[in-house]
Amino acid sequence: MSKLTGKVAIVTGASKGIGAGIAKAMSEAGAAVVVNYASSREGADRVVAEITAKGGKALAVHGDVSKSEDVKRLFAETKQAFGRVDILVNNAGVYQFAPIEEFTEQEFHRQFNINVLGTLLTTQEAVKHFGTEGGNIINIASVAVTSSPPQSAIYTATKAAVTSITKVLAKELGPRNIRVNTLSPGGVETEGVVSAGILGSDFEKQLIAQTPLGRFGQPTDIAPVAVFLASQDAGWVTGETIYVGGGLK
Repeated sequence: MSKLTGKVAIVTGASKGIGAGIAKAMSEAGAAVVVNYASSREGADRVVAEITAKGGKALAVHGDVSKSEDVKRLFAETKQAFGRVDILVNNAGVYQFAPIEEFTEQEFHRQFNINVLGTLLTTQEAVKHFGTEGGNIINIASVAVTSSPPQSAIYTATKAAVTSITKVLAKELGPRNIRVNTLSPGGVETEGVVSAGILGSDFEKQLIAQTPLGRFGQPTDIAPVAVFLASQDAGWVTGETIYVGGGLK
């Protein structure tokens, strides 16, 4: 039996990058997967098609995690399609690196609304839908919290908040058998990284130089760790931050 057989997982921001990798890995481990997306329906449909082509169960559901009504609909459609919710992966996130001179209130609220408010809203709704046996929440943060790269003040602050939220909610929800953990990737080659022009840049070279394993990560480096955290192999693990960055911290 696969590690997640019979489970239903919602992965936010799963139309591409790390989220897509996690969605596909959880399907391969036996879970039915809801692929949430905010803008790229095409990407979400592609992930669903890859999963179903291999015999898995998946559904694409649109929703902005920073809007409570969208979040409620996301969970309602999941319950309607698969009958239950067992796993929530809070992967949806945005970032923009810029010097402090270019700081704007608009960018602050954009990143905090998706990265932090979104994590709280989806978790709040998940708790309502988890069964009597409990549930599992995996929050995606970043090694930026500890490596503190220049020009990342807003983004790093959001991921530090997510890491702290994990610790609080692990204690708060533990008595209900709900585990909450943080997975913190290092540099990962995703569509967003490519479009931001990071590949081939001095910033990429610096990251690789600071990474003991000497390369950029791939979504396939991150996804198996998410499957582990969602499985009973990690049944005694909660409130933890697991760094998956090739040694970068």
